[in-house]
Amino acid sequence: MKRATPPPWLLSGLRPKNAPIPWAAVARAAVALSAPLAVGFATDRPAYGALVSMGALSGVIGDTADAYRMRVLNIAVPQLFGALGIMLGTLVYGAGWTAVVALTVIGLISGMMSTIGAVASVSGLLLLLNSVVGAGLPMPDPWWKAPLLLTVGGLVVLALTLLAWPLRGKLPERVAVANTYRAVADMLATAGTDAYEARRQDVTQSLNTSYDLILARRARYHGRSAPMVRLLSQLNVVIPLVEAAPAVHLRRRPLPPGIPDAVRALADAVEENRTGHTESGLPAPDSAATRAVDSALRHATAVVHGAEPDPHNVDDRLGRPAALGVRVRRITRDVLLSRPSWRYGLRLAVCIGLAQALVSLVDVPRSYWVALTVTFVLKPDFGSVFSRAVLRAVGTAAGLVIAAPVLAEVPIGWWDVPVMVVLAALIPAFTAKGYAFQTAAITPVILLLSDLLNRQGVGLVQPRFLDSLIGCGIVLVAGYLLWPESWHSRVGHRLADAVTDIADYVGYAFDPSGERVGRIDQGERVRARRRIYRDLSVVRSEFQRALTEPPPVGTRAAAWWPLVVAVERIVDATTAARVRVNHGAPEPPPSEVAAIQRELRGLAAGIRASEVLVEVRTPSRGAGKGGGDGGTGGSGDEGADGVLEPLHQEVAAARAIASPRP
Repeated sequence: MKRATPPPWLLSGLRPKNAPIPWAAVARAAVALSAPLAVGFATDRPAYGALVSMGALSGVIGDTADAYRMRVLNIAVPQLFGALGIMLGTLVYGAGWTAVVALTVIGLISGMMSTIGAVASVSGLLLLLNSVVGAGLPMPDPWWKAPLLLTVGGLVVLALTLLAWPLRGKLPERVAVANTYRAVADMLATAGTDAYEARRQDVTQSLNTSYDLILARRARYHGRSAPMVRLLSQLNVVIPLVEAAPAVHLRRRPLPPGIPDAVRALADAVEENRTGHTESGLPAPDSAATRAVDSALRHATAVVHGAEPDPHNVDDRLGRPAALGVRVRRITRDVLLSRPSWRYGLRLAVCIGLAQALVSLVDVPRSYWVALTVTFVLKPDFGSVFSRAVLRAVGTAAGLVIAAPVLAEVPIGWWDVPVMVVLAALIPAFTAKGYAFQTAAITPVILLLSDLLNRQGVGLVQPRFLDSLIGCGIVLVAGYLLWPESWHSRVGHRLADAVTDIADYVGYAFDPSGERVGRIDQGERVRARRRIYRDLSVVRSEFQRALTEPPPVGTRAAAWWPLVVAVERIVDATTAARVRVNHGAPEPPPSEVAAIQRELRGLAAGIRASEVLVEVRTPSRGAGKGGGDGGTGGSGDEGADGVLEPLHQEVAAARAIASPRP
């Protein structure tokens, strides 16, 4: 008899991630949440200490960035919205149906905010969470005291976070650029091997991080900053190396180890901000691909080790950042006119409204936990709604197992301080392992702080579990089953958009004069390629999210994977062909380029026409997960088949995968 096993989507959420424990964050959380309790007991104001610790808990959850400037934004800005939320919640405490309407409107605003970006998402979360807490728990008078205490808690976390800033001698942006060079070195070292595909993904992620950090830093300046101009130029010159990598990989012959070593040496020079160098001996190139690598590496060496770049002549691929007022107007317009923004806002508002209406009609003790559960489960950037609801219930049950003996055996008083040290330290440690683990760590902390405010002791445990089940049930019905989009994977739609962009990119790559697609420059080609890889990164993220859904969504999403890999290889083949043309291969005829574009647009139309693949067809040379052999047919150097022959093969392979068997 076959033994029953949990479904894969549930196992993936319950399996701890192989992530290192952030010990610095563990120490900050232990101090930030326990110290306010100690001060509260010392001054005979335990409720005040609990509120400060609640604010610190919000700061601990929001402290997810690497660069200190981004961490200031990630902690400070959400705290302002959290203070506003607790104030609004306090104003409608005990107001019955007025509180239902108020929290529903706040839920709509919070949901729409969450679609803007990472900082806005956390801000929207705290706005709604603290509104729910303020409407469900009695707060000290006057009205401004609770917002002030929660803000102080967030500032405690921010202060602890910034303590190490003066001790860091390196700009986080410089470290990010150096890490990008190291990622490129690893990719070049694996060119021609099965490990290349994974390393290329690392490069894409590293480039995204570096450009985002520099863009965020540059947005603070009205003019150009010399250190940022230098870092930007060093980041830009790594792009030709990235573009040359697919051509090298196409040859199926590894590069000499001296080339990746030279790139790693450049990474060290960037991180240490060194200039001046002695020419290192590089092997002589023997093909168009290796000539491209050699040329790109020598140019990168000259820029990294050279004199300060001309601030008015740097190839700024990011473009000049818009003024703050312009960016605010753009964001506001995009949010108010965006269908996904309204759709998610309404989805969250409906669930919050139902939760508050239910607890207004049914006597549920300390009912704020129902709406808290709804908010945590419906966060859009935490993965699948269905699996989060299940994992939330599992995590809450595990957290209550931890909390029950604490609330039963530890009397309110000074013993709560060492207990909080241990429980708070578990939050960042468990957060790195997955959503269910994070829930299990946060639950006993919130219960302990709630007990300091309402003094129910172990009586909190059973109601909290019931409230969590009710909240998860509301989300599953009103936030999942009643929305048809929940039953469909969005991988196909986004992948079709990416294929359309690739068709335009082919025109950019093989139309130097700009006659067919309008006048363009090399910078526009690079930007087009970067946009495509960003889009494909989003597709991969959506794919990973969809895999955590139960059947049939998860099963359908898995069918898209070979096509996702095939599309990525089309981009690589296009870039490799352009590199070969730049270094000696003949320019392809316009008719051949146009034919490939037509095939790609046909592929995009076919993907849009059927969001579900009837059957996956895998080409004989393999396009499975991990990228198969990772290469295309042919040697990758100039030959009788023409420079676009590998691209033809990749497009044909993608069309074969997307077409069901007759």
